[in-house]
Parts: sequence; structure tokens; C-alpha cells
Amino acid sequence: MDEVCLDVCLHHHERIDGNGYPHKLKGEELSLFATMGAICDVYDAITSNRSYKSGWEPTISLKKMSKWQGHFDPVLLKAFIKCLGIYPNGSLVKLKSGRLAVVLEQNANNLLKPKVKVFFSTRSNGYIPSEIIELSQSQEEIISYEDPKAWSIRDFKHLWAQT
Repeated sequence: MDEVCLDVCLHHHERIDGNGYPHKLKGEELSLFATMGAICDVYDAITSNRSYKSGWEPTISLKKMSKWQGHFDPVLLKAFIKCLGIYPNGSLVKLKSGRLAVVLEQNANNLLKPKVKVFFSTRSNGYIPSEIIELSQSQEEIISYEDPKAWSIRDFKHLWAQT
């Protein structure tokens, strides 16, 4: 087994402030890969549905993770958030036009203007013909993150998988 894999498996529950386990390692005592693995592990855990809890939506998860002082390396967490985007792929967002869209793809030049797929009107409270919009080339903008359950969106996960 590769040494890096073993390191990540053993130390992904360590925290940058030394309050993790199994060895209470902190800061420079942790490898880059174990520190990165810890961020990925927590993100996966809190966004996944479990028998005892529903997963949080990506945007909420990133916001909460950014507030957990001492848990993660702040530079690596910022890089992780930049990779996922402020509105991670698969997030449901409301546009200033009143339409709902699912985030399809990040825009490396502007994290506030990803590529989205519009499919629902909040004004008529119904589905509309889907349209893919590059927000960087549009007057449209995201005004909020939305919970699919609040809008009774059917098959939400399938919407962003189909382009």
C-alpha cells in the first residue's frame, strides 16, 4: 500500500489545532495529504445522507466548515472552496429574474458567475423550458441559495446531471 494512502487513512481525523485523533497532531506535524484528506472527509460526511441525518446542501456545508476555527488549515480550505466554487456544482440558486437554476459548472475567472441550467419560475411556481446560461455573459445574477425541498422540486439531483 502506498505510504501517502496509509498516512491519509491514519490521520484524516486530525485537526490543525491538535484536537483530532488518533495522535493529536497539529499544524506542521500533519502532512499536506492528510490535511487535504481531512477537508474532503468532513465535506463528504456533512453533505451525505446518513441513516441518522440528512446531508447538508453544498453551500451550507462550505459556510459551516469555514466557521470551524482550528479544524482545518485555512489556506487549504480556501483552495478547496475555490475548487468547488461559492455555489458548488449541483447547488440550487435563485436568479434576480425570479427563476431557479442548478449550477452546472464553475467559472474560474468569477466564482459568482457559474454556468447554470434554468428550469423553474418562482413567479408562476412551475417548471419552464430549461435553458443553459453562462452567467459571465449575461445580465442575470444569483441572488440566493435555495433549498429544493422548499420548492417541492422533483428529481432535483437528475436536473444537473443532464445537460
